[in-house]
Amino acid sequence: MKSGQKTTLVAGGAGFIGSHLCRALLDRGEQVLCLDNLLTARDGNLDALEHERGFTFLRADIVDPLPDAVLRRRDIGRIYNLACAASPPQYQADPEHTMLTNVVGTDRLLRLAEQTGARFLLTSTSEVYGDPEAHPQREEYRGWVNCTGPRACYDEGKRAAEAMAFDFARLGRADVRVARIFNTYGPNMHPDDGRVVSNLLCQALSGEDITIFGDGSQTRSFCYVSDMVDGLIRLMESDMPDLAPVNLGNPEEYTILQLAERIIAEVGASGRIVHQPLPQDDPRRRRPDISRARAMLDWEPRVPLAEGLRQTCAYFAQQLNAAQPTTAFPRIAPAVAAE
Repeated sequence: MKSGQKTTLVAGGAGFIGSHLCRALLDRGEQVLCLDNLLTARDGNLDALEHERGFTFLRADIVDPLPDAVLRRRDIGRIYNLACAASPPQYQADPEHTMLTNVVGTDRLLRLAEQTGARFLLTSTSEVYGDPEAHPQREEYRGWVNCTGPRACYDEGKRAAEAMAFDFARLGRADVRVARIFNTYGPNMHPDDGRVVSNLLCQALSGEDITIFGDGSQTRSFCYVSDMVDGLIRLMESDMPDLAPVNLGNPEEYTILQLAERIIAEVGASGRIVHQPLPQDDPRRRRPDISRARAMLDWEPRVPLAEGLRQTCAYFAQQLNAAQPTTAFPRIAPAVAAE
């Protein structure tokens, strides 16, 4: 490490978005300390990183006290908190752990930021808007969330994490940023994670029927992972004029049925579309207003859906052809609204 060079800590750095973020930070010349409990990370996400100079991996769960190897460090200058299962089958499999990750884990990382003087970025979620009555969703909208439903462990956990982060900032204890991430897709997703893009692509590539929950009229906005990572880094490095969250996502809106038809065309799939009941509290519409990100960060997505799907399809085709063993996540109330 160069004299005086700071380290960037990425909690959840072995996950889908986290692994891409670690790659981008290394490409920027940063020293990266990746923390992950590997409960939901895709096997092999860190294979291309583990031998890189400047990259260190530490297996740890932020629900537990942070390891001494982290607490003793004084060179941490940036902390990204991406640590939490993000798809409904994953976070509903252990709702207590999901809630504790968002609340206890965020508290531990904020205290580390206070101790080291590091800037802190929380990756929150569009799920804080629930099944929104306002459309598109602006950061000022307070949401329509079922606080006792099966998704509450994640939705309310993220809302509590945001509140804690801004309280630390108001008290002068930490310099914080909060990103509200909308649906994101791309390579390094797990084929069994229950997200709509991975579900539909893997079904299409495997020649299975294409599963649509509900009538397919519910909408989502899909952001390619490289655009999301660019937004996160810009937000971390920005000078925030006020304490406010920032939406990061693609404002182009598609119905789930439109997405399925695009994927079928991309793959040349032969499976038929079948409909299943819509999961409880599944949002009917989801589209970000990114005016704040455009104005503050000079950011907006650049990868069109067609190109992103091509690259993601190629990734899953390679993974499925390799026939590598994967860890299947519990199939609990599969849903289509996840980052």
